[in-house]
Amino acid sequence: MSTSSVSSNDPFRSLLKQIWWVVLLRGILAVLFGVVALVWPGITVWALVVVFAAYAIIDGIVLVVQSIRDKPEGWGWWLAMGVVSVLAGLVALFWPGITALALLYVIAFYAILFGITGIVGGVRFRKVPESGWVWSVLAGVVAVLFGIVLLIFPGEGILSLIVLLGIYAILFGVLLVILAFQARSAAKKAGVI
Repeated sequence: MSTSSVSSNDPFRSLLKQIWWVVLLRGILAVLFGVVALVWPGITVWALVVVFAAYAIIDGIVLVVQSIRDKPEGWGWWLAMGVVSVLAGLVALFWPGITALALLYVIAFYAILFGITGIVGGVRFRKVPESGWVWSVLAGVVAVLFGIVLLIFPGEGILSLIVLLGIYAILFGVLLVILAFQARSAAKKAGVI
């Protein structure tokens, strides 16, 4: 048997079928969020809060439901990422009048925590052939770096935050889309879908 394909005894085999579309959906949502942030950078802080909250809550719910319903390999990390995402969205939604600086910190910590869980989850799958783990790690690194930049340069203003957030969301979304199609391809090779 070739080491380049997923074996039928590999628990990752069923995981590929279960998650590729979730990763794709998350990537598409992130890209759409990023495009909205870049196309309308002059939107109010309140609108940004609502858009961010909606994205984070929907993303988190998708992850929580997927992890609880299917209990894929590493489901605890999926659940943790979903909970972090929902909590960040709820904080932003219930306190829409928070200052731009507070919003910046919410987004920065969200990105860092989300990035760390993405890195750890990706590293867990590094020995699984065709898992696309490197894309998960890369997306996690991008998220952590984005969060750190926001923490180091908090005074650059909300407009800069919107542009940075838009660029980050598009980059992160593209990486997730690549990971989704790589997982789908591996699932097809394994005969799962």
